[in-house]
Parts: sequence; structure tokens; C-alpha cells
Amino acid sequence: MNSIEKNLQSVGVKLPEAPRPLGNFAPYLVDGEFLYISGQISIAPDGRVIQGKLGQDIEIEQGIEAARCCGIGILARAKAAIGDLDKIERLIKLGAFVNSVPDFTGHPKVVNGASDFMVQALGPEKANHVRFAVGSPSLPSNAAVEIEALFRIRPGP
Repeated sequence: MNSIEKNLQSVGVKLPEAPRPLGNFAPYLVDGEFLYISGQISIAPDGRVIQGKLGQDIEIEQGIEAARCCGIGILARAKAAIGDLDKIERLIKLGAFVNSVPDFTGHPKVVNGASDFMVQALGPEKANHVRFAVGSPSLPSNAAVEIEALFRIRPGP
């Protein structure tokens, strides 16, 4: 078992099958040493979409968990793309959209759910990344959070 898989096991996470995209686009794209992961909505371990608008329907703690679930989905897609997660050299960027009311300002705290999860899974050196966290008036399937990712990977078999 590789080190990232061991890290996941130590925090009680078993990666699901990679979620299928909800539209006509690639769920991931490998371009040389870069792995682009399309936006991953907040899907709970039981397969249901974590839905709702922050500041109206759900509390910030639920938003943090929704972002964490996005992180799990991102790694599931990464595994589908490259097979061995230890090919990940670095998480470069997370781009996050939080389904929220106009006066909600806790976007960074919500998205910490994904950032903190990436540190647990990849380790602090590989997971030190840049990001954005912005509010959105709606998201696909009324998801609470949607996050995209960019990784640098070790090319080759």
C-alpha cells in the first residue's frame, strides 16, 4: 500500500469509485506533468449529494464536511486518472465555490474542510497549495460546495 493510501486509511477514508461528471466534459485531464480535476460537488460517502445554501439551509460545520467530501471525490478522480496516488508530487491549487446567501462570509472556513483533508491525505509538503474560495448563488444539484483541483504528477507508467 502506498503512503497516500496509508494516510487515507489512518483517517478512516476509503476512496469511492470516481464520480461520473454531470455533463459533457472530462472528469480529469492529464497534460504532461499536470493533472486537472474537474469540479467535484459535495457527495457524501453514502452517495447522496450534500445539498443546501450556506447561511440559509445548512450550518458552517456541514459546509466544512461537504468540502471534505469534495476532497475525497477529487482524490478518487485522481486515482482513476493516474492509478497510483503516490505519483502525486504536489497539490498546486484548489478552486472552490460555496453555495451561499449573498451576505455569507465564511467561504474560507468552509473550504478549509478540503484543504485540511488534503494535508491529512498527502502530507503537509505535498498539500501546501494556493486556492480560491468564493460564494455562488447556486451549484449543480443544489450541492453545498464544488471544488476543482490541479496537481503536479510524476509522468510515466
